Amino acid sequence: MSDRTGPQPSPIPPPDRHQIERLNSLYRIIDAPAAGGLKSRLASTARRLLGRVLSRQQEFNAALVDHINRDAAVAVEAHEASLKTIEWIGGAINQWDGIRRHTESLLARERRNDTSVAALAAQHDELRSAVSVLQQAAQNLKREVARLAAGAPPTSNAQLPTPKASAPPVNAADTAPGNQFDDLDSHKYVGFEDQFRGSPEDIQRRVSEYLPIFLGIGDQGSGIKARDVLDVGCGRGEFLALLGEHGISARGIDVNPAMVEVCRAHGLDAVTADALAYLRTLPDGSLGGLFAAQVIEHLEPRYLTQLLDAAFDKLRPGAPIVLETINPACWFAFFESYIRDLTHVRPVHPDTLKYLLIATGFQHVDIRYRAPYPESDKLQPLAAGGRQPAAGFVDLVDTLNANVEKINRLLFTYLDYAAVGRRS
Repeated sequence: MSDRTGPQPSPIPPPDRHQIERLNSLYRIIDAPAAGGLKSRLASTARRLLGRVLSRQQEFNAALVDHINRDAAVAVEAHEASLKTIEWIGGAINQWDGIRRHTESLLARERRNDTSVAALAAQHDELRSAVSVLQQAAQNLKREVARLAAGAPPTSNAQLPTPKASAPPVNAADTAPGNQFDDLDSHKYVGFEDQFRGSPEDIQRRVSEYLPIFLGIGDQGSGIKARDVLDVGCGRGEFLALLGEHGISARGIDVNPAMVEVCRAHGLDAVTADALAYLRTLPDGSLGGLFAAQVIEHLEPRYLTQLLDAAFDKLRPGAPIVLETINPACWFAFFESYIRDLTHVRPVHPDTLKYLLIATGFQHVDIRYRAPYPESDKLQPLAAGGRQPAAGFVDLVDTLNANVEKINRLLFTYLDYAAVGRRS
């Protein structure tokens, strides 16, 4: 049944034919002569006299009646055709209503299917994350069993300068940040990185922006290719792999043993170590570069300042230092990325990090913003309107657009930044 509402059109009435037969019989005004006596002859004589006068009128009447008969026939045919057309339109409308109802039913079914597919996709993602965590846990357990069976932790390669045997003792308070996961639980953070930070291919594409600094090319480089680079918080080894592909000797350190195992599985030189403790065991001037991406937000202020001091001592003159972190000046980055990671300790403002590097003794310190928030997703300004909008309306639009720009600068700017400097 159709759900159309409102007044329905009245049916088309048939042509009026009830006067047609009467017109066909009355259009003659001259009667035929009657047979008989004197009266008939007198009537015939009068009819001949009047016929000369009324014959033209009778011809006109005959033509008019004929025309009316023809128009009536056409009207009847038109009426019958209209009825057939109306009947066809009514059937088409009914068919259209059926098609519309069927289409609505299909759309509703598609929405239900989309909801089901989205639910299945979410369950699939959860299952994939759970399987990834279980795989990492199994690798962790296998490694710990092998270590316990051997009676000693596994050794690492020695491509970088080896730590000094007479290194000064490290105060436990200095290395307080450490690994915020137990060794047997460190696989959970690997799964967290896989799900929220991005795939290894995505991360390698992002950190490739820093490669020219260590290759010594372009405006970012010093003209000298770096060697003996230390990647602090190497994670899954994306930047280590890039350095190795370009012939730069490098080692990664990470407090998460599961991350280190991922690096070793890809043939990279990585060890499990606390950054400050490891740096203090190296000879002064033994490093040709230091890189740390998404690390310093995990550190307490005291630890960070001592780490910068140690890095300054261990880097050679002119060697680069690159520290990338989340940009807390972008509110979206802070609320969407920073507070999601429960291992984050303190956000570091770009001005603060630049000051700390300069105060430590690094030179040519520059803040480089990266990962801009998509322009299409920002708040959009309004257009002024017609050709000659009112002056008050233009002022209102300008004020609103200025406020939109301010909000965009606070909420939607660059998601990350890197502080780049060189050892003096």
